[in-house]
Amino acid sequence: MATTKMSVKLLIQKSRRRVLVAEAGKDFVDFIFGLMALPLTSVINLLKEHQMVGCIGNLYQSVENLNETYLESVQNKKLLLNPRYDFPPNDSGSPLLLQNPPTESASTYYTCYGTSFSGYHSSLYLSDVSGATCKNCNRQMNTPCSFLDSKSPNSATFDSGGFVKGVVTYTITDDLTVTPMSSISNILLLNKFQVTHLSDLEEKTVNVGMVEALAILLASLKSKTVLTDAFIG
Repeated sequence: MATTKMSVKLLIQKSRRRVLVAEAGKDFVDFIFGLMALPLTSVINLLKEHQMVGCIGNLYQSVENLNETYLESVQNKKLLLNPRYDFPPNDSGSPLLLQNPPTESASTYYTCYGTSFSGYHSSLYLSDVSGATCKNCNRQMNTPCSFLDSKSPNSATFDSGGFVKGVVTYTITDDLTVTPMSSISNILLLNKFQVTHLSDLEEKTVNVGMVEALAILLASLKSKTVLTDAFIG
């Protein structure tokens, strides 16, 4: 797993022991936006030891325990337990929670290279899993071929990687509402939370690594006070 540490500045209301707002850069915002792109299987894997709410974990366990005799294809089990995921190139924040961060191989596909009676290549299908069965000729699709994505790392869309631009600082509220930082917005937030004395506020800088990332992920699934739950408890 990635060992990246991200620095986040918290504004805490001491009397109520809650995080009012956080200030963070591109890396942390990329990380929390990336939570939406995590495959459900990855979430189950990460949280099954943290008492994940609900019974979706039972589905994972059922697939894991199911004998391959009952599956249409061995690849089906691999697809369910190890789904493919895509993040913008060079994104260091989002794959923080992933055991196998995406690499360039995510753009590798497989074909069977079946032939017609005339001897020409006639495969009509591609698969992102090696060994899948071609629906055209029933051969195994295990010959790699490259896929040229119009949104490649060379595209201007992802010049610096990740989801957001790094030219500004971002404000993240306790319920994970993200906006570009604005002094006026911060003043309005203080009014919203009925902060009457500045002495009741405490500024604290925290480093977000694997442990904190897991806490944020878990809290985001069951709470509207994610930052408070993750950093204050």
